[in-house]
Amino acid sequence: MNLGTIPCMNFLRFLMLLALAVWLGALVFFPVTAATAFSALPDSHLAGLVVRGSLLKLHVMGFLCGALFLVCSLIYSRVMLGRINPFAFSHILIVLMLMLTAISQFRIIPRMDALRAAAGEISLLGPGDPIRREFDRLHVWSTRVEEGVLVAGIVLLYFTSRRLAATRL
Repeated sequence: MNLGTIPCMNFLRFLMLLALAVWLGALVFFPVTAATAFSALPDSHLAGLVVRGSLLKLHVMGFLCGALFLVCSLIYSRVMLGRINPFAFSHILIVLMLMLTAISQFRIIPRMDALRAAAGEISLLGPGDPIRREFDRLHVWSTRVEEGVLVAGIVLLYFTSRRLAATRL
């Protein structure tokens, strides 16, 4: 590596950390948005629509940030180590985060939407109603998936900061 690559490496490090910071920040802020929507809006149906829309936007941010991180990390590995290591721990974690986000976006949310369309306002259904029970079950899974993405992201941030400190120019 020559001195001309130093600014490029600094920029790659910056992009990797920025991608993680934006994604993790959004994941941390999302529950605040959800709680605010349910406490400030006049009914739970409207709040649910706001939370759903926010979650869809969070997922788009996650896909973009995850892809940015992965591309920059692969390039960084190639320049620093002379090879791309697709099975590095950080790459596995980011792919896991992307997979969990995709499960939420393309499996859980569409099922919840179908239940909402079939039942109308979920909050009006009794706790024993089969549609309500299924919706609540999916909501629990949605929460678990987002928590999994957050935990994996925090672990990724820790290992990325260590990795970047060890290879700093």
